[in-house]
Amino acid sequence: MPLSENEQRMLEQIERALVEDDPKFASTVRSATPRTYLVRRIRRNAVLFVLGLAMLIVGVVLSQMPVLTVVLGILGFSIMLAAALRGSADLRRMSGRGADHGRRGAGGAPRRRTRPSITERFEERWRRRWEN
Repeated sequence: MPLSENEQRMLEQIERALVEDDPKFASTVRSATPRTYLVRRIRRNAVLFVLGLAMLIVGVVLSQMPVLTVVLGILGFSIMLAAALRGSADLRRMSGRGADHGRRGAGGAPRRRTRPSITERFEERWRRRWEN
């Protein structure tokens, strides 16, 4: 929904006041894009994945202490799994195939699936079996 002229004018005044009051913050906000945050999160997840892998390897190397091996192995694997899942979600979001992208058609209405769901496919197979 577009802003009215009065609302646009008020927004410009607020923006100018912000730039005059705190120019460093205003430039930071202008330069930051959602893509910047996603790239930062993907890097953080990659570092966490490597940290989890290192913990897993240390757990395997310290096989003389079985309790420590199991704890480090489970913890390392959990960190790797969480980092991989979060990183893949961020990559999907960055590529435009995230949570709400592509699920709605024109006007915000839900779009009809081009491929039938798994339940519809099972029902169709069941019908064909009984017909034959």
